[in-house]
Amino acid sequence: MNVWIMEIISLLKLNNIPLISIAERYQGIKDIEVLEITVENKAFLLTEDKDFGELIFRLGHTHYGVLLIRFPNNYDQDLKALKVIKVVLEKFEEIENCFSVLDENKLRVKK
Repeated sequence: MNVWIMEIISLLKLNNIPLISIAERYQGIKDIEVLEITVENKAFLLTEDKDFGELIFRLGHTHYGVLLIRFPNNYDQDLKALKVIKVVLEKFEEIENCFSVLDENKLRVKK
């Protein structure tokens, strides 16, 4: 698992953000199973997998909030982690129960 992901998960859990580490507990499961687990646990989903947009918007699956992280592959991992943490901590009430996309320049939130 990427170090930056572990840093994000640890810090956000310390700040009472409801997250589950799929990579730690359920590695290799299908995207639909990930959504089912997050719904069952009322957990927010951080992901770099854009397939979740299709599951939610086109297929209408339920969720408790998704933050799709879309940074270039060569983007500094530490800076990416800091930006994700900052957005989640500062904007959690705004992005909870929404589908949001964070790139290196902006946050887009779709209710």
